[in-house]
Amino acid sequence: MSDGDVDRVSGVDPAAVDDHRSDNGKFPGAADVTVIIPCRNEAGSLPGVLDAMPAGYRPLVVDNGSDDGTAQVARAHGATVVHEATPGYGAAVHRGVEAVETSILCVLDGDGSLDPSELPALVALLLEGADLAVGRRVPERGTGWPIHARAGNAVLAGRLRHKFGLPVHDIGAVRAVRTRTLLALGVEDRRSGYPLELLVRAGRAGLRVEECPVTYRPRTAGTSKVSGSVMGSAIATWDFLKVVR
Repeated sequence: MSDGDVDRVSGVDPAAVDDHRSDNGKFPGAADVTVIIPCRNEAGSLPGVLDAMPAGYRPLVVDNGSDDGTAQVARAHGATVVHEATPGYGAAVHRGVEAVETSILCVLDGDGSLDPSELPALVALLLEGADLAVGRRVPERGTGWPIHARAGNAVLAGRLRHKFGLPVHDIGAVRAVRTRTLLALGVEDRRSGYPLELLVRAGRAGLRVEECPVTYRPRTAGTSKVSGSVMGSAIATWDFLKVVR
């Protein structure tokens, strides 16, 4: 299949991925990066996440139906807050993307399991030519990453490597991408299958995807919405299998 065929199939405008400059014609700096943090009842962990944000990075918390004061806590710690009534990880991320005004965005969980200070390493991969930069979680001792969640993650990452040649070993929740590139991909999943569909669409479009290790720690408060239970992992796996065809 030619490059033109790939562009027609994926619907991705080549201009959206070939130019590494921001919309003002300059290479992005910290002030050109928004960090989308999808949240549902993460009031206990958000202070630590927001306080660790790299200088100049703009936190954007998407409150996805919280009833624990998540939005108020986020604002008190300097974040912009938008709301998404439709439940689901993908719905929250998409709402955040719609609100982004910077040329580059990152997506980070709000549970404290990921370190915001590692985001610049992902952004650096974009500046070096990647179209999408994703984190490969390296768990600390006692992280509590259940074996059923790890196994499903490994199988899906293996399928992505085999089918699309993507150099990924994780379907994690931390990534960096140019805003217009993400919008051009047109990810449709509004539940937990969003990260996988993003990678599938990137693979089909022939985008350059790079991976780098990120520290994975125990969440600082609350309970995982996906991997904290066998049922949650089963639901996520079902969502994922629908997009890997």
